[in-house]
Amino acid sequence: MKIIVCIKQVPNTSEVKINPETKTLIRDGVESIINPDDKNALEAALKIKDENGAKVVVVSMGPMQAKEALLEALAMGADNAYLISDRKFGGSDTWATATILAAAIEKIGDYDLIICGRQAIDGDTAQVGPEIAEFLNIPQVTYAKELELKDGTVRVKRFCESRDYEFEVKLPTLITAIKELNTARYPSVKGIFKAYESDEELVKVLTFDDLNVDETQIGIKGSPTNVHRSFVPVKEKHSEFIEGNTAMEKAKLLLTKLYENKLIQSGGAK
Repeated sequence: MKIIVCIKQVPNTSEVKINPETKTLIRDGVESIINPDDKNALEAALKIKDENGAKVVVVSMGPMQAKEALLEALAMGADNAYLISDRKFGGSDTWATATILAAAIEKIGDYDLIICGRQAIDGDTAQVGPEIAEFLNIPQVTYAKELELKDGTVRVKRFCESRDYEFEVKLPTLITAIKELNTARYPSVKGIFKAYESDEELVKVLTFDDLNVDETQIGIKGSPTNVHRSFVPVKEKHSEFIEGNTAMEKAKLLLTKLYENKLIQSGGAK
């Protein structure tokens, strides 16, 4: 069995800064990490490898610095990795990114299961995984909180706000993982040495020329999403003292103000 895991290197910060000209994230000077949901996806693949035997291949699209994320994935137990990197891919939105990743997965070939994280913390769209499945014309189950392989199928418990749903899907298929699926392992010392000593052998770089993609469907020009404005919300705080002669009078005034600001639904105290 071959499992392909898609990961993304993201900035490790909640303090996002936007380039006013390019409308993209400013990553300079910010530590980069493997996207948290993608680590859950990788852990799911590694658990299947531990229990049933499988080859785990990790794929990431990004600049050459994203190789560090792939080396960490190898140190955790993945077998080999592909970095999808080319200047022509720069500025791709979720549609274009999924187009490129799907082409890379087709290039790798012979896969049984694809696992992605639900969404990336630098975009929060949750679109790339499902779009990859659509481009590859395979089934998908998103928001997986439990999964089990059995007789050429995968059984998935899918999280929804109102209730959980259980699906049984034939392989090959694509799953997106949420944090409730598992707790990601740490890289082992042995794994770290193996990954960094064999990085040239275990990490292969694929460029535009290696993939069967239409140049008009990738990059900024090939991205149907148009960002008209990006900004960091301004956090403002102010305080106000509630006046009144008695505690009851203050409480009534407080409830009225909460209602006026749509923080409660009832119309104040009586």
